[in-house]
Parts: sequence; C-alpha cells; structure tokens
Amino acid sequence: MIDGLLILLLFQFFGEVVIRLTGIPLPASVVGMVLLLLALLLEAPFTQRVAPAAGALIKHISLLIFPLGVGIVLQWHRYEEYALALGVAVVLGTLLSMIVVTLMLKKLLGGKHQEATGKAHGDDHAG
Repeated sequence: MIDGLLILLLFQFFGEVVIRLTGIPLPASVVGMVLLLLALLLEAPFTQRVAPAAGALIKHISLLIFPLGVGIVLQWHRYEEYALALGVAVVLGTLLSMIVVTLMLKKLLGGKHQEATGKAHGDDHAG
C-alpha cells in the first residue's frame, strides 16, 4: 500500500510540475489526478498498486474533508459575502456531478447492469 501512496504523491508532484511550467490556472492536485486517469486508461503497469491506497483513502475521506469544513466555519467572515454564490455552486456542482457519473456508468457498463439485474430477479428463462 505504501507504494500506491507514493505513486499517488508522484502524480500530484507531476501535476505541480505541469502547473509551474505551463501556468495553467488549475490546482496541481487536479492536474495530477487527470494525469493519473490517463495512466489508468492506458493501463500502465503500476496501476494495480494504486487501488489499495486509493481504497484506504476513500474509506477515510470524511477525515480528509473535515478540516476543510472547520476552516470554512472559522474563516466564515471571508466567505460571507459570497455565501449565495457558493451555495448555488455546491448544489449545482453536486447535481451535475451526479448526472455525469450516472451517464458515464450507464455508458461504461452498457448492458452488464441490466443482465445482472435480470438474473437477480429470475428473469433468465431457459428456452
């Protein structure tokens, strides 16, 4: 799992390098994750070692997000002026993310989900 964490950190570093070299106005971690996504899509040899580390991080994601919430509460005076815009962005961003993920899952899974659901309900008739 340590090697998977190191790979994740390496991609974050690559994102930082890309940002410094190009000046793209994006967070380095986002660029790093896009680079990791490309590596995963190209089935790079190290991708199987990332899964356990990513799973461990996802399992404890609430611990990673909690400090962000505390920071917003403690620094609310800085964000108060933009509260409506932030609220709208969070709600619309969440809805848009849910729609995009649903459409991507349907596309990527194709008919596999329908086949599995049909078999679970006993719809496979022998003929």
